[in-house]
Amino acid sequence: MKVVNYVSEAFHELRSNVTWPEWPEVQRLTIIVAIFSIVFALLTWGVDTVFSKALESFFNILK
Repeated sequence: MKVVNYVSEAFHELRSNVTWPEWPEVQRLTIIVAIFSIVFALLTWGVDTVFSKALESFFNILK
């Protein structure tokens, strides 16, 4: 019974006490997050590629 009461109160709080952003703001922030995620993924790929090439060169020198 406690779980049902908790879920009910949580939904009530979401409906009455949470201030939801306007739709244009949600769209703008979603675009910002998507662009940041793509840039971060490309940077991670680039660093991974550079380190991979550097380690490959290092181990080829040791041969």
